[in-house]
Amino acid sequence: MSKRILVVDDNPDSVAIMRSILEREHCEVLVATGGAAALDRVKQEKVDLVLLDIMMPDMSGLEVLQRLKGDVATERLPVILVTAKTHDDDLLSGYQYGADYYITKPFNAKQLLYGVNLFLGTGESVE
Repeated sequence: MSKRILVVDDNPDSVAIMRSILEREHCEVLVATGGAAALDRVKQEKVDLVLLDIMMPDMSGLEVLQRLKGDVATERLPVILVTAKTHDDDLLSGYQYGADYYITKPFNAKQLLYGVNLFLGTGESVE
């Protein structure tokens, strides 16, 4: 059975890159281009993991993260922040809001799959 991963990013290039990497590993990729859409998607569909950008126009990824972790229905859903924000303060904020892992852009396939495998244990090679 394939794992369902929700990619939340308003940048079409980032979405395309993550989709390409994940689909090669037989993951089913769902997409939301904003925070509100991501929250709706998680309520409507079973998702195994969320890859979440921080900087989005309608709602920050940190706000989405806070809402997911504050809801009994989604508090255990693994959320990996995938973002260009690389300062120590950004990293700490992400973890304080409940992020399970943090990947900085630009990333390569090995980095992305390592993070995904930490939580989904897909057993796929990350080399």
